[in-house]
Amino acid sequence: MANTKRELFLKRRLRVRNKIKSMANGRLRLSVHRSNKNISVQLIDDVKGVTVASASSLEKELGVVGKNNVEAAAKIGAAIAERAKKAGVEECYFDRGGFIFHGKIKALAEAAREGGLKF
Repeated sequence: MANTKRELFLKRRLRVRNKIKSMANGRLRLSVHRSNKNISVQLIDDVKGVTVASASSLEKELGVVGKNNVEAAAKIGAAIAERAKKAGVEECYFDRGGFIFHGKIKALAEAAREGGLKF
């Protein structure tokens, strides 16, 4: 029972990813990555193996460079929803990875939903 935080994170990530892949039916995957300094999100087509759209706190035009807080996550969620609409995507699966659906991840998801993405 001496699981480290990293091992638990990897177990959660695999569990979430396997559930998503079993139900995907060709829908795209909205994958979130959060580090201590930044947050990024990608809209991925697993069938073709390409990234359709992405947004990150490293982009200067979003105005949240180097920030990793709830407000930055909300701006990034709105940006990915807008870029997904331009790419013609309305529905996707939300892949939170091993991150718990709380705080920044939840703010990003809610902003993407308000922007028009359905998951």
